[in-house]
Amino acid sequence: MSDVKKAPDGVTADAVLDARGLSCPMPLLRTKKEIGKIQSGQVLHVQGTDPGSRNDIPGWCERAGHDYLGEKEESGYISFFIKKG
Repeated sequence: MSDVKKAPDGVTADAVLDARGLSCPMPLLRTKKEIGKIQSGQVLHVQGTDPGSRNDIPGWCERAGHDYLGEKEESGYISFFIKKG
């Protein structure tokens, strides 16, 4: 996937959500709930294994006014980074 936005090196998160093992729509629902717990400008790190999240999370960020910083491939899961708008 060449259109995947890669997270910048050294990005630090203010909160971490472990959504590994969850299937659609749960990772996105948990992300929506968790983003409400942090301040504007803070970064949420979402760990997920559902491949659908690669489309769901960036699309939701755009609609909800959050800054999708990108993703990183980890060992066995994907890390997504969202800066709260």
